Amino acid sequence: MTTPPPARPGMTVDEVDTPALLVDLDAFEANLQRMAREMTGVRIRPHAKTHKCAVIGLQQMALGAVGMCCQKVSEAEALVYGGVSDVLVTNEVVGCAKLQRLASLARRAHIGVCVDDAGNLDDVAAAAAETGVTLDLYVEIDVGAARCGVTPDQAAVALAKQAASKPSLKFMGLQAYHGSAQHLRTPAERKAAIQGASTKSAQAKALIEKAGIPCPIVTGAGTGTYRLEAASGVYNEIQPGSYIFMDADYARNQGEGNRPFDDFRHSLFVLATVMSRSAPDRAVTDAGMKALSIDSGLPTLADGVEAEYVSASDEHGKLLLGASARGIKLGDKLRLIPGHCDPTVNLYDWYVCVRGNRVEAVWPIAARGAIT
Repeated sequence: MTTPPPARPGMTVDEVDTPALLVDLDAFEANLQRMAREMTGVRIRPHAKTHKCAVIGLQQMALGAVGMCCQKVSEAEALVYGGVSDVLVTNEVVGCAKLQRLASLARRAHIGVCVDDAGNLDDVAAAAAETGVTLDLYVEIDVGAARCGVTPDQAAVALAKQAASKPSLKFMGLQAYHGSAQHLRTPAERKAAIQGASTKSAQAKALIEKAGIPCPIVTGAGTGTYRLEAASGVYNEIQPGSYIFMDADYARNQGEGNRPFDDFRHSLFVLATVMSRSAPDRAVTDAGMKALSIDSGLPTLADGVEAEYVSASDEHGKLLLGASARGIKLGDKLRLIPGHCDPTVNLYDWYVCVRGNRVEAVWPIAARGAIT
């Protein structure tokens, strides 16, 4: 069930019902523009698993993105039905029902998908042929994450040959995403991981081209490493997602020269209300585990509030208050920076978009709960 919006345009932030997912439009728009301005030499295909929102995807494409990435067919459906014209499912899609849904989307938009298995590739081709469409096909290679993907050797060549032989598929290149590199804390660790990923990707591309098959795109990269892939000379498309929002875990990464990792601004917050002040050094908010994902750590307090979010239960978030925060009162609203933006977004039906202290828009999170 979709819940009613917690706010309407024109309200002040203090009038917003909580918990609510806030987007600071000034910071959000600055993040969009910085990525578009900086990445002029590679294609940008932002990852919509972060925002799950066609409204945001269309803004990214208006600034030059070639399309969107997503992880699930149901996410792709929400994007396409919301007007996004080019979607790559950066994941394996297995099973007749899902493949038929994926192929049917190609009647409305440009659709791509990844494979790492010969049998699955046959199934993808059959679904596309039965539907009368052509799907873009990317071979996923394992570049260091030890998750999905074939080895970047003759296994990748075999799948590329198989894809090139299918009239209902168009072989587009390699999916080469190193997800676990995004939150390696030091620049040196991230650089080493992406050097390894680039070497593997270059090897696979060279072998495929030696076999006489064009391999036009090597795609991957995330918010933590996008500059490294873009500068590699191997990747020509990047897939950053979290850069639009950032989160508390990305803030724990180190930037170059002992600086914080502050390329982008925090623009996503959970607005919470203080619901208990039963002790001088303690406050309890109405934002617990059902309002914030804590898989990557607890949220932090925004706006310089001297308080620590120390524990989450289902509906409660406990804060320990520093001396300057002892004046917090019952009913006060606080902005929390979630530990992990992607799964936090998936808990909400609406973004409450604010500029300054006023609600400017409310956007639907159309792919919320899209897990099929």
